[in-house]
Amino acid sequence: MECELARVIRRTVVCATQDALHRLSYVEWGNLRSARTLVCVHGLTRCARDFDALARALLPGFRVVCVDLPGRGDSDWLADPMQYVLPTYLNDVVTLIARLDVDAVDWVGTSLGGLVGMALAARAGAPIRRLVVNDAGPVVKAAALERIASYVGKAPTFSDLAEAERYIRSVSAPFGPHTDAEWRFMTESMLRPAGDGRLRLHYDPAIAVAYNIQQPFKDLESWSAWDAIRCPTLVLRGAESDLLTRETADEMMRRGPRARLVEFAGVGHAPTLMHEDQIAPVREFLLEE
Repeated sequence: MECELARVIRRTVVCATQDALHRLSYVEWGNLRSARTLVCVHGLTRCARDFDALARALLPGFRVVCVDLPGRGDSDWLADPMQYVLPTYLNDVVTLIARLDVDAVDWVGTSLGGLVGMALAARAGAPIRRLVVNDAGPVVKAAALERIASYVGKAPTFSDLAEAERYIRSVSAPFGPHTDAEWRFMTESMLRPAGDGRLRLHYDPAIAVAYNIQQPFKDLESWSAWDAIRCPTLVLRGAESDLLTRETADEMMRRGPRARLVEFAGVGHAPTLMHEDQIAPVREFLLEE
């Protein structure tokens, strides 16, 4: 029974863009018979493995499904880079939830994953029971978009794991303090063979095409979507985040779902949900009736 409760299986589901099909990969933790299903969606350049620690912490009470958005991890790359946009991600997760064969899910989304969750929760008849938005909100600051643009899609390759880790530590420094073992894990999950004895990042560099088309960057606002959300909502914020300001977070507590806010000192964008102090408020929120 313990083996069944702790099982980890990688699956795929076929999704559609306007003119093509692609495979969406996801990692499923736990028991299909668990009373609650949690869907976890990562940030712009990350992957499903970011939620390993959270998934382990929620077993056996939850079936935890961690997604590789298209162009990331083990999911297919899209033929048209202009399809790396929110409507594609929204359509994919709706297809995934249908595959899971459940009436409702809980949602944890980091950065881009939080924006996808907000967009879904804002729809009439949305299947989200409880929503956790990790360092994202209805205002995305231009300064953060510019910082991310400085590295997304640059497609570096690395001679070895140590070189790759130095790179990941540099671009992910806002994640805050982590152990050497945690940085090594966050690096290994981001790498694939480059085919010439070198290593490359796991994502399609073309995800930068649609991202960068909005330059020059300006603040992005989606308060209408936030105001349409009705499910209980928890907002997590790195106290030093450049993407989700405290001003926006305070407004998120006053409008729409009137979210609860938890901040983490010494962390920027975005909390990794790898440490117990970050996992605990998520667990407590999801278990509330």
